[in-house]
Amino acid sequence: MMVKFKYFILMICLAGCLAACKKNEPVDDYDPTPQFKADTAAISAFVKTNNIQATKDASGIFYQILEPGAGSVTYQASTKITSNYEGKLLNGTVFDTTNGTPISFILGNVIVGWQIGIQKIQKGGKIRLIIPSVYAYGTRSSTSVPANSILDFTITLTDVQ
Repeated sequence: MMVKFKYFILMICLAGCLAACKKNEPVDDYDPTPQFKADTAAISAFVKTNNIQATKDASGIFYQILEPGAGSVTYQASTKITSNYEGKLLNGTVFDTTNGTPISFILGNVIVGWQIGIQKIQKGGKIRLIIPSVYAYGTRSSTSVPANSILDFTITLTDVQ
C-alpha cells in the first residue's frame, strides 16, 4: 500500500512539472506599432520646427543627404563602412561621436536605421538620419540612450569596402 502511494505522489509531481513547462510561446509580446507612430509624429514635428529638409523613407526613417558621395557600391550586410559620425537625442544631447577619428563597422552589425540610411550615399557622402526608436535601440536603454529614444545622426562615409 505504501509503495503504491509513493508512486502515486511521484506521478503527480511529474505531471505538475510537465504542465509547468511552457511550449513555443513568444517571450516578448511587445507591439512596436504605437511607439513607431509616436516616434513618427515627434520626428515630423522636429523636422518642421527646425526647418530640416528631410525625406521620409518608406521604412519610416527620415534622412537628409548633405553630400551624395561618389561611387556605385551595392551594399551588402558584409560591407565594411568607415565613418565619422555624431549621434544625438532629439533634445540635442550628444550620446556618441567619433570626434573626427573614423571608425569602421560591418554594415550588418549596426542598427537597422544605419543599414537603411547608409545605402543612400556613397564614399565621401554625408547624411543626416533621424531614426525612430524601433530602428535604433528600441526598448533597450543604456547609460547614454534612454529606452524608446529617437536618434539623430550626422554621418560622413569615409570609406566603403
